[in-house]
Amino acid sequence: MSALFDRILTLNLIANTAIFYVAARLYLLPLLPRLRPHQILVPVLLLHSMRHLGMMFLTRGATYPGLSSEFAYPAAFGDLLTAIIALVAIPIVLRGSALAKPAVWFFNIFGTLDLVTAITLATIHNAPVAMGPAYWIPAFWVPLLLVTHYLAFIVLLKHWNRAS
Repeated sequence: MSALFDRILTLNLIANTAIFYVAARLYLLPLLPRLRPHQILVPVLLLHSMRHLGMMFLTRGATYPGLSSEFAYPAAFGDLLTAIIALVAIPIVLRGSALAKPAVWFFNIFGTLDLVTAITLATIHNAPVAMGPAYWIPAFWVPLLLVTHYLAFIVLLKHWNRAS
């Protein structure tokens, strides 16, 4: 039965990532040449500042007994740290500080690595079967976060200097 849950989570993760990517390609990427970096990055940072929700992996009732602590703690605290980094970066970006681009790079690399690490640990430690109601985080939330990290990389690599 656990193998079935693993495959369903993988399906949800891949399908929702593809859907969010298509939405970004249709609605956001065509706008990037006309927008300033902060017009895309501040909403991305605001979205990621809600990653404190990953702390649900440590909450009784949000997960089933037996959720691997080798997955739950790194996923929860990685998300919390990413949320703090995103929140700190918002005023730096809004002020147009010289630290804005390095702050967004730091956030984006740290946040992306956190998600890749959490996905890897969830797979290694068979986390999906014990996620309980917190299952929606990797099934829905993680795909959106992955795509918005992708958008931030596109802005950093292709549009930041052009707009300066």
